Amino acid sequence: MSEANPAYRPTDQLHLWWLAQPSAPIYIGQLNTARTQRGVSLRYDASWLARGFALSEDLPLIDQEFLPREKDTAAGAVDDARPDRWGERVIRFVDKPSRLSLLEYLYFAGDDRFGALGVSTSPETYSARQFGPTPSLENVAAIDELVKKVLANEPIPEAQKRLIAPGVTMGGARPKALIAIDGHQWVVKFSDGDSTDTPLVEHASMTLATRARIRVAPTRALRLHDGHAVAVKRFDRVGTQRLHAITANVALKAAGEQLGYPELAQFLRRRGIPANGTNVAHMRELFRRMVFNILIDNTDDHEKNHALLMDDAQQFALSPAYDVLPSGQALGYQQMRVGANEADSTLENAMSMCASFMLSKAEAHEEIATVAKVVANWKGHFVTSGVSERDIDLLAQQIDRSFLTDQRAAYAS
Repeated sequence: MSEANPAYRPTDQLHLWWLAQPSAPIYIGQLNTARTQRGVSLRYDASWLARGFALSEDLPLIDQEFLPREKDTAAGAVDDARPDRWGERVIRFVDKPSRLSLLEYLYFAGDDRFGALGVSTSPETYSARQFGPTPSLENVAAIDELVKKVLANEPIPEAQKRLIAPGVTMGGARPKALIAIDGHQWVVKFSDGDSTDTPLVEHASMTLATRARIRVAPTRALRLHDGHAVAVKRFDRVGTQRLHAITANVALKAAGEQLGYPELAQFLRRRGIPANGTNVAHMRELFRRMVFNILIDNTDDHEKNHALLMDDAQQFALSPAYDVLPSGQALGYQQMRVGANEADSTLENAMSMCASFMLSKAEAHEEIATVAKVVANWKGHFVTSGVSERDIDLLAQQIDRSFLTDQRAAYAS
């Protein structure tokens, strides 16, 4: 069981725990400051070596210290347990640790981090940073005001600090918090001074994606005094169970692969759940997600915005989609490799490596046509979702520019 907040002192060693069943945590091993990389290393405990599993492919079950591959990161799957940029900002602002190393960020991220890993000050007992009761839906307006205070570097009342938990990551650096709705945990994402009502646009985009046969994390648009927040249901929790989750960033780097959609599809082919063709179905869905991102002008589709969930047999499934919305930048390239022409945002490029997704040319053409027809009607869906005419006009400057409309017209007809 987790203990209440222990007194924390700067340290060069913390401890990693397995929390699939939070009531019965299992010790994994030591986390140490890796000075050569300014990051965090992992060494499995003998007990985990005897009965555990590799947390990611670059952390095999052998007795050695695993160093991070890059500066300012943690080794393998541990890197997905750290907070994102917003979480780091909250930690600096609220907790004010005397030292700002990655090890401190891992600790202060707290108990409700992404996935099933936990960070403790003790190897004997799971002693994590706790934040008190999870806020509820009625706290959202108050959290919105606290977010504005953090953004403006204004002080937060001590009694309200628990309302902003920095550990949850589900969609980049946007301000966020964790709340409970009907007994389930949801991540609430707020505006960051954007020119559009971005949270409502995200809700509209995610629900639009479902029409293209894309599984998405359930969302709710939450009305605020000024604009909206969007609540995204956590997919790494099933009841009281926590699911081990890794991002495409960790999975592909661990496998020594390029950060790309075709490479992620092949990871699913190799490590995906084979029962009833689930891995193939997810590979094909990944293709639709890639096409949807291209046509909706989501050019912020980087490798941390794709996740994999592990089952008890250490096989992976593609998580529901999250952080899907127009970027409004008209870059002309994605953040991950699309095909033979690298990251170019073209359907021709998507078609070029369709075999990596277990699709024939004809099947890939049909999948693109499905997505293109859905995106062609994006305006009507956004109107129904409550997006303002002004915001739709702004978004249309990118989504409906000829570079994209010519492409979707070629397939949607």
